[in-house]
Amino acid sequence: MCRNIKMLFNFDPPVTDEEIRAASLQFVRKVSGFTKPSKANEPAFHQAVDDIAAISARLLSSLETSAPSRSREEEAAKAKARNAERFGAQGHTA
Repeated sequence: MCRNIKMLFNFDPPVTDEEIRAASLQFVRKVSGFTKPSKANEPAFHQAVDDIAAISARLLSSLETSAPSRSREEEAAKAKARNAERFGAQGHTA
């Protein structure tokens, strides 16, 4: 799947509408293959983003968990550590 789509469920503070829309836009870009659609495809593209965002918001509001909420800062630190392990130190020369 697309690496730019972030997990949105079970965070404190809860996900925002802007975050849901951004993830929806990334999903539609991935599925359609368009970063920016042509004028002819723009209405369908934007409608798909709106539809996916609405469905995602509905899904997120209906999910339940007994797990403690995740911290955005902790998850960002974990992602940074994974990236450092995967790609190595920036600016490293052989």
